[in-house]
Amino acid sequence: MKQSVYIVLFMLLGLWGAFAQKTSKQNTAEEKSYVLVDLSYMNDAIFMGRSDSIAAPYLLPSIGYYDKSGLFADVTASYLTSSGNQRVDLFYVTGGYMFDTKNWSGGLSGTAYFYNQDSYNVQSEVVADITGLLSYDFKLLELSVYASTYFNKNSSLDLFLGFMVDKPIYAMKKQLLIDPKFSIFAGSQYFYQEYYTTSRLGNRKGQGKGQGGSSITEEVINVEIAEASEFNVLNLELGLPVHYQHKHFIFSFSPTWAFPQTPATLTTDDGVYKEDLKNVFYWSVGVSYWFKTKKN
Repeated sequence: MKQSVYIVLFMLLGLWGAFAQKTSKQNTAEEKSYVLVDLSYMNDAIFMGRSDSIAAPYLLPSIGYYDKSGLFADVTASYLTSSGNQRVDLFYVTGGYMFDTKNWSGGLSGTAYFYNQDSYNVQSEVVADITGLLSYDFKLLELSVYASTYFNKNSSLDLFLGFMVDKPIYAMKKQLLIDPKFSIFAGSQYFYQEYYTTSRLGNRKGQGKGQGGSSITEEVINVEIAEASEFNVLNLELGLPVHYQHKHFIFSFSPTWAFPQTPATLTTDDGVYKEDLKNVFYWSVGVSYWFKTKKN
């Protein structure tokens, strides 16, 4: 199994934006262009440890083309499967460039997001992002640095930085990959302020209202988060992705424990409230199929 196929799979299942958990390096001299088709299920939409009070489980079909030059393009739909709301909640397109050398790997990508107007996803006011990832393999461990800019619909852009350490473990002639990892993310919270304004505390999108996270039940007009412009640690994560390859099929399971940091101080027309953040466990499962499209 070529290293870049694992990288792409992680991109589809992870929450790093366009790039995610990296694995140990293999020789890529024989790398070819390929198409990757994936169908995944995510039990809830979590971003920087934050989520809506109503779970947002997604079925995510996607297809991408990955050229041996490193250029790639991917299209993904997110179908909301909750009992009260079933719809295509999000459609996004990603394009960029990846590289993989003996010790260094990484890439740069851009993503455009198209949310359903009724979406209560915590990222539903984000319209695009530019994301980069750089990793170095120390053999014993692999270290990665992530940087991203998120563009919001009606507010300032968000800047995020992330750091990850992981240890890829191969078994069964490298058909099985287990990749324990620890990640830390920091950034601003304009995306969260917009989400609270349009969904959590403001004009709730869709049919229902959440039952947790805040005692405020009346509709409000103005919501401000005191920490929105500050650069703070937002989330700590522990993950244990497991991937098994059988010929051109890849089966994946990615459990993650999130420990959100820096609770928001909310100022509304009714007063000032402190958010009660809680640790959360979420997971995704998927199957992928890849096939080569060109010869060297």
